Amino acid sequence: MEQRHLGRTGLRVSRIGLGTLTWGRDTGEHDAADQLKAFWEAGGTLVDTADVYADGGAEYLLGQLMEGLVPRRDLVIATKAGSVPDPDRRFDGSRGHLLSALDASLERLGTDHVDLWQVHAFDPATPLDETLQALDIAVGSGRARYAGVSNFSGWQLAKAATWQLGAPGVRTRLASTQMEYSLLQRGIEREVLPAALDLGVGLLPSSPLGRGVLTGKYRHATPADSRGASEALAPFVAPYLDEAAGHIVDAVATAADGLATTSLQVALAWVRDRPGVVAPLVGARNAKQLRAALSVEALTLPDEICRALDDVSAPVHRYPDQDWSTL
Repeated sequence: MEQRHLGRTGLRVSRIGLGTLTWGRDTGEHDAADQLKAFWEAGGTLVDTADVYADGGAEYLLGQLMEGLVPRRDLVIATKAGSVPDPDRRFDGSRGHLLSALDASLERLGTDHVDLWQVHAFDPATPLDETLQALDIAVGSGRARYAGVSNFSGWQLAKAATWQLGAPGVRTRLASTQMEYSLLQRGIEREVLPAALDLGVGLLPSSPLGRGVLTGKYRHATPADSRGASEALAPFVAPYLDEAAGHIVDAVATAADGLATTSLQVALAWVRDRPGVVAPLVGARNAKQLRAALSVEALTLPDEICRALDDVSAPVHRYPDQDWSTL
């Protein structure tokens, strides 16, 4: 699998990443092991997790699998901290919480460092410089090799990345930002993506298949074994089952038919090759699904197909997102 630099850093990662959101909850040890082995055999390196996935179960399972299945040195392990199970405060970006969470993640993962440590979301109750100092301490102590953020808006990302660049050699450059991005969710193109491109921050798209909807599996009904039929994940899928999304899904299916490939491959290839994108993160139910996604490595969409998909999925950009000098 092709390797790409993560932002303006020396870290190289596979251009498709493996997501572990369901590991330890809906995905058991056997299926997780099959996925990790298939990913590694295909040349994949970037494995993304978080301390809140299955309440730490995803990290623990990944750590167990790294012991005997796949060499730790062959993987780029990325995890996140900052989300908390508190209805009154969903995110805690305090230095104390973040560093304690990192230590707990390392213990579950069974490793002395993670390759990429990310702040899971912006915490408005904590000064941003305090949150970012936790990244500096983590990298300075060797517990993390690189640092990034997740779910930061455009101004939040720009402020954080610029602050870190203000003291080169002292503060840790932000390597990445993880955001949802697909043909069904192009909101980051307004401000987040331009900020990332300008500041040299690599984009790691989550839900690149529109929470599974872009595969076409929901075009006519909801499969009984799908996330859309799951009590826990049905609300996660539901926003992308409306009429507008249906037009985009149909366009992807038409493109797939014309290219003699699958909707999954078309949708994944589109987001993989967007400007600023480093590695879409793919979450699969089993190794068969994952191999289907990894087979996209051989596909590059023709320019005319990309333009057609761009047009049918174009987000509404109004003042001040576009050039408004002629308004």
